[in-house]
Amino acid sequence: MMHPPDRPSRLGAGGDNAIAFAIGVAADEWTLLILRHAMQDGVRRPERWRELLPIPEAVLTSRLRRMSELGILDPVEYDRDPPRCEYHLTPRGAALWPVLVTIWAWEVRWAGGHPEHLPRMRHLTCGNLFDPLMACRECGDVVTPREVTGAFGPSGSWPRSAPNTTMRRRSSGSANLGPGFFPESRALIGNRWSAAMLGAAYLGAHRFSEFQRRLGAPATVIADRLRAFRALGVLEAFGDADRADRHDYRLTDKGRAFFPVVMSAIEWGQRWFLAPEGPAVVFRHRASDHPFSVLLLCSACSRPLSGKQMSVV
Repeated sequence: MMHPPDRPSRLGAGGDNAIAFAIGVAADEWTLLILRHAMQDGVRRPERWRELLPIPEAVLTSRLRRMSELGILDPVEYDRDPPRCEYHLTPRGAALWPVLVTIWAWEVRWAGGHPEHLPRMRHLTCGNLFDPLMACRECGDVVTPREVTGAFGPSGSWPRSAPNTTMRRRSSGSANLGPGFFPESRALIGNRWSAAMLGAAYLGAHRFSEFQRRLGAPATVIADRLRAFRALGVLEAFGDADRADRHDYRLTDKGRAFFPVVMSAIEWGQRWFLAPEGPAVVFRHRASDHPFSVLLLCSACSRPLSGKQMSVV
């Protein structure tokens, strides 16, 4: 199914919701890297992506096809003999910049043992290096994850929010992807169960039984994800050391710091993929009791960020 790049897609009733589409994009490493160079360097031609990334031609072809189907890129033929296309970034694709910026900032701050030193971002409006601050678009206040509450909306449920298929990801043993490689983000949202587990933690799940009941996942999957999240330092466990099923799992500062990534991805999904029943999830700013949506601010000058006013240094 091709999705129109310049207006929201209308989804079928009862199928994958906006969150599932957002996960399908944000969880794929190659998609993020292709987007990075399209946004940052204006790359449009496959041969240029192959120069910049250690990506097999077949993988690049499949990603460009899928991103075109989703309306993120628009293929434009520039030669007929042989047929060759450029892939132009669409408004839908350009709107993914908050996801890239928040992932980048989180990896810089929290990901230990990174394959290479990640460069910093500069806000061209004020000229300073910056970190993105998450604020409430309604009132302008900078907020913490604890100040935002969320609940499933009319099209929201765990089965509808976890995509049934995702694009195949690079194995951990392949070539170093350099500064664009997001290793810990991939571990958090790199497959349907990881992303769903993280979402359940943000929505208040604390016990093994709560994760299992909400997600409907096998106990072995829940146990594996909880171990992985603890090893990454995004969850910590309290309680009976001998009984994992009695642990109380709480987000750490590192885990809470990933929240702007999740919020940015969900907001992108709900802007561009509309279910007939209504939104998949609804957020509120707890302190002011009004609807919450993300506004990213520059930590240096406190002005709103935009995709065209940032550079990598």
